[in-house]
Amino acid sequence: MPVITYRKALNDALAEELARDENVVIIGEEVAQYNGAYKVTEELWKRFGDKRVVDAPISEAGFIGLGIGASMLGLRPVVELMFWSFAFVAYDQIVNNAGCIRYMSGGLVNLPLVIRGPANGGTTHSHTPESSLANHPGVRVVCPATAYDAKGLMKTAIRDNDPVFVMENTLLYGETWEVPEEEYLIPLGVADVKREGRDLSLIAHGRAVMTSLKAAKILAAEHGIKAEVVDLRSIRPLDEEAILQSVRKTHRAVLVDENKPFCAVSAQIAAMIQEKAFDDLDAPVQRVCALDAPAIYSPPLEKQQLPTAERVVEKVLSIA
Repeated sequence: MPVITYRKALNDALAEELARDENVVIIGEEVAQYNGAYKVTEELWKRFGDKRVVDAPISEAGFIGLGIGASMLGLRPVVELMFWSFAFVAYDQIVNNAGCIRYMSGGLVNLPLVIRGPANGGTTHSHTPESSLANHPGVRVVCPATAYDAKGLMKTAIRDNDPVFVMENTLLYGETWEVPEEEYLIPLGVADVKREGRDLSLIAHGRAVMTSLKAAKILAAEHGIKAEVVDLRSIRPLDEEAILQSVRKTHRAVLVDENKPFCAVSAQIAAMIQEKAFDDLDAPVQRVCALDAPAIYSPPLEKQQLPTAERVVEKVLSIA
């Protein structure tokens, strides 16, 4: 099975969907001749041309609005944001328009739109908006943690008839995984157990899954604790049953989340576990989140802002 980067998996997904469906188009800043800020759209302009891969000016409100209108008329736009932090200048288009059109039209108007790009990463533009976006009914939010998941979720997102927001991670683009050559899709709203365990559940999404897997290895090697790692993959829809099944199996849960702790994805999951699996818990649900501060530029502190395996291990040992 070929080993490719997270970036290449996304590129392959886009290329396959552009070739499969002539209604798929890519819109964004520098996505054409420049191949995208993070080279996710590399070679696509040369292969598919100006009408399928369209450079946009520096106006997120403008080109996201363009994508919404185009999707209402039958196209399937994939809109690239250079950073998900820039989505805030187009929040009206994203939430009030994209998120509401199907409902406001009584189901008569589909809105097959994908907005994708890097989130997190530890720079000034490092917001993690998946929790705020998922708060709004009518949209779907996915956070792939591996190249395999990135490709499968992207292809499914493009084929979906509702707006899907794909939150990638700058720190994952160069990482490699095995990805099959044959076509596959990953359904939205289906979590994945990345590591089986019996003593405790580590529940995460995006790059925090990698942090959780590293912590699970340390816990097993140094403390004899077998942690199960559940990768949410999709934030909305959320695979509640997979979460509850794991917690009922292990009776303990630590939620690992690169969101800031206030109103984070992990806060929603903690509430859900408490409501639906309280009697199965042998210890309180715990969270390991990003430090609740703007992006830290002091080099010694910067690495500590996002969850680390060491912080996860410390939290696990506090309830083991």
